[in-house]
Amino acid sequence: MGGHFMLAIRLPPDIESRLDALAKATGRSKSFYARQAILEHLDDLEDIYLAERELEDVRAGRSVSTPLEEVMKAHGLED
Repeated sequence: MGGHFMLAIRLPPDIESRLDALAKATGRSKSFYARQAILEHLDDLEDIYLAERELEDVRAGRSVSTPLEEVMKAHGLED
């Protein structure tokens, strides 16, 4: 299986119980649902991380923001 790897994670007991119950009720594996959760939320987690890092850079003066009005004017979108 090229390109795949195993990942072991520790879950709180209540989450493990919920995942186990879902797997038993549906006949799918716990790994299936863990993989689905990661795939569905990874984009959001990346976006949050990048936004937080950019905000830190702006606050520290390492990055400069542009007012929305300037961006809209530059692209001919002003009212």
